[in-house]
Amino acid sequence: MPFECHFTGKKTTFGKKRAWRGQRIVKGGFGLKATGISRRTFKPNLQKVTCVLTDEKGSSQTKKVLVSVHAIRSGLVVKAPKRKYTYTRAQKAED
Repeated sequence: MPFECHFTGKKTTFGKKRAWRGQRIVKGGFGLKATGISRRTFKPNLQKVTCVLTDEKGSSQTKKVLVSVHAIRSGLVVKAPKRKYTYTRAQKAED
């Protein structure tokens, strides 16, 4: 499973971390110089959630997927019920 949001497509991005040295010109120095530049990663806030996924045909299934917190808060995710409280004896007899 890749480290990517199922709904929004957010994934790990890369950037640089810079270390600065020196005094600013405004404060009477010769300016700031970048003394160290190293690669780093920016990881999204992903959670493993059991949610209801629907197909193009209209059928739905519950599945565990990685989802960003932004997608959960915005309402893109329909969480699956943890228990079947609405499962009656009549429905059980039909199965």
